[in-house]
Amino acid sequence: MSCSSRYIPHTEDDIKVMLERIGAKSIDDLYADIPSEVIFKGEYDIPSAMSEIELRNHLKSLGEKNSQLTVFAGGGAYDHYSPSVISHLLARSEFYTAYTPYQPEISQGTLQYIFEYQSMICELTGMDASNASMYDGATATAEAMMMMVAAAKKKNRVLMSDTVSPRVAEVVKTYAKFHGVDLCVVEGKGGVSDLDSIYSQLEAGDVAGVIVASPNRYGIVEDFSGLSDRVHAAKALLTMYSDPSALAVLRTPAEWGADIACGDGQSLGMPLLFGGPYLGFMACSKALLRKMPGRVVGATKDADGKRAFVLTLQAREQHIRREKATSNICSNQSLMALYVTVYVALMGKNGLKEVNRLSCDGAHYLYDSLLATGRFSDPFGKPFLKEFTLKTDIDVKALNRRLSDKGFMGGLDLGDGLVEFAVTEKRTREEIDQFVKVIMEA
Repeated sequence: MSCSSRYIPHTEDDIKVMLERIGAKSIDDLYADIPSEVIFKGEYDIPSAMSEIELRNHLKSLGEKNSQLTVFAGGGAYDHYSPSVISHLLARSEFYTAYTPYQPEISQGTLQYIFEYQSMICELTGMDASNASMYDGATATAEAMMMMVAAAKKKNRVLMSDTVSPRVAEVVKTYAKFHGVDLCVVEGKGGVSDLDSIYSQLEAGDVAGVIVASPNRYGIVEDFSGLSDRVHAAKALLTMYSDPSALAVLRTPAEWGADIACGDGQSLGMPLLFGGPYLGFMACSKALLRKMPGRVVGATKDADGKRAFVLTLQAREQHIRREKATSNICSNQSLMALYVTVYVALMGKNGLKEVNRLSCDGAHYLYDSLLATGRFSDPFGKPFLKEFTLKTDIDVKALNRRLSDKGFMGGLDLGDGLVEFAVTEKRTREEIDQFVKVIMEA
């Protein structure tokens, strides 16, 4: 008997055999334990079939409901330019449909670009090794916390500065709660990490690791001089959350003495895309390599002496001893890793520096322009690159509604009159002037 739907392969005979095997008389018997009052008995609101042109027009009309705004917000997702060649390369079938490269003899292309991705992340962060299997910056940071605890063995207390992005912090807190990690959030001071408070808590000797960020939640580029020495003296580890695009011009986590570097790869040319998919990156020192979740691809030589790529490290615990695994991540984020690889290869070192120069120039121009209005002040007075936080007496929610009506996405409302703005290389001086003009009119 043929199947009525190409997406539901079971025939009526197949279903009958399966039901008989489990002792059920009908499909309804499978749901007998569900209260009848919660079962939907009405008609499904499914539109009638459309022709191809009708469907295209329908989808176009839905898309036009989205407001295309000029973005001046940041907070972890930035409106950097995405070269058109990236989407064309990613759409190739060998990339778009590729999955986990278990068989190196037929996966050399996938393995090579993952290797190149890892190499680029290592160069940006200065770390020894990188993996290629993180979902986003928040979960990468949570995994870093788990790594530090696993490495410490008998210590499960982790300190996290509250200058880490609140969206990242919430995910880390969730992981900590359900993994029994004693997570202590250390209140910042003056917009930056309170290092003295961190040092005093390290003295107890029960800390497995410390998590800090730079640029931090306010866009401030923090100074961590001496931090790694104090952390390591307490036999703890240091994790640094960073914007990988900014690492092209800022001091790297390795230069700060960090053991683990993590963050979100979105700033490396990924479109905002309503929040994803993005890419979490993670890199670490050689000593922690076996504690790192996910996969590590390495270069070697085949039997003929030719260069080849293989899965150098993939813990068996990920599959057969999951209760002992550092993480249970299995699906490889390789398509997003390829996105970053193509972007960084296209931009090169000079291109990444230029992106940061233009973003920095635009951010400081907006910063000066907003201060000149007399309605904003700088509550911190600390250095920043492309993102900054100001204090205002304007109703931020009402201001952002007005800006949206005028075609702009305003700054992030942090509460207590604090508002965070971001400027990328896409913003022109004319756009910035118009943005400030709308604010003045408000």
